[in-house]
Amino acid sequence: MAVPIVVLMIISYILPTPRHAGIHLAAVDMPLPKTEPTKTDPNSLVQDELDYYLDRHNVEDEGYEMVVAFANGRRLEMEVDPRLDIRNIGTWKNHRREGTAVVLDSLGRTIVGTCRNDSLETGIRPDSIGLYLGDFSNDKADGHGAYMASDGSYFEGHWENDRRHGFGLELLTPDGAEPRLRVGEWSKDRFQGERMKYTTERIYGIDIARYQHGKGRRPVAIQWNKLRITHVGKRGSHNVSGTADYPVSFVFIKSTEGVSVRNKFYPGDYVQARKHGIHTGAYHFWSMRSSGASQADFFLKNTRFNIGDLPPVLDIEPSKAQIEQMGADNLFRQIRQWLRIVEQRVGVKPVLYVNQMFVNNYLVNQPDLKRDYSVWIARYSEYKPDVRLTYWQLCPDGRVSGIQGDVDINVFNGYKSQFENYLEEETIK
Repeated sequence: MAVPIVVLMIISYILPTPRHAGIHLAAVDMPLPKTEPTKTDPNSLVQDELDYYLDRHNVEDEGYEMVVAFANGRRLEMEVDPRLDIRNIGTWKNHRREGTAVVLDSLGRTIVGTCRNDSLETGIRPDSIGLYLGDFSNDKADGHGAYMASDGSYFEGHWENDRRHGFGLELLTPDGAEPRLRVGEWSKDRFQGERMKYTTERIYGIDIARYQHGKGRRPVAIQWNKLRITHVGKRGSHNVSGTADYPVSFVFIKSTEGVSVRNKFYPGDYVQARKHGIHTGAYHFWSMRSSGASQADFFLKNTRFNIGDLPPVLDIEPSKAQIEQMGADNLFRQIRQWLRIVEQRVGVKPVLYVNQMFVNNYLVNQPDLKRDYSVWIARYSEYKPDVRLTYWQLCPDGRVSGIQGDVDINVFNGYKSQFENYLEEETIK
């Protein structure tokens, strides 16, 4: 016997419309209208997250079309036939469920879904904090599905054995905190990151020091007219399209360290890099033994700053033990001192070079630095760092024709148009 399901049976489980519903792109091939995010407008903050992603990616990036659809307000929808065979409610001995069914999973959660040959294939499952809708296998989320939390957060992507596993998109909108968009791969419910595809469309660069001139007494000259990136390192499984053969679009050269160490190759490398049309910048290696002011003064006295040069970089690589010994508050007080002095002298904001550990454990507590300064992150993994950044140092063991030995390979976070905007807005005037 067939009876209609009372519509409220399902609707009662559906959560309120997420706060981010209704965000729209004017067109796929046009940028979103820019609005200044405010702490009191969650929709504006969500818009800022989407703007940032779409500004730094294009159709070559995995998941781009999913983000565009999401930005246009599209969410995964699940339809269940509103007619239910009375035999498909509960558990029946020697009965094979077919069509719409109401079942309980092993945790006692109610699922309203569609069965084929007694197997639950798709459905809707509420729990205490949200709602899952999508594919099932053995009463567990498995396949493509979406989860909407009561705070408006949303995930859509691949599931395996009731856990996010594979590619997906997630927008976190926690109460009292800023929204955060994550697009990439999950493994057993843990976000791994975005796997970047390396193509000729990306903007690559290198950073060098005295080590690129050999380790013996006789220095080895860099053949600047032959520079081409031929390998992006062995650490991680880098997704290279074809064979790596990329031009060097930018170079950062070590100038100083602390208050006493100078790279003797810096002046010559600087001249040659500019002569060969490579966008050039300099970096200072931070010392825990000197004040920020004294290190800034040493860097400024020994470094060249000309029109069109890339912003100066502060390379911060202390160990956890060093930070604990100095104290994080004191460390960041000195770092801010260096940044202020260099910015006043050069006229542009310096870039912070850090690793993912430093970001996660220390920079996260310095919102002004994250907001006001560009970040360059070293993370030797197949996955892109999970933070807004300008440059990513993806490996320390790359290969560059014209340079002997290992070379740090970097990629700009964006494509040609974004890099051109960066050069116009951020370089030394």
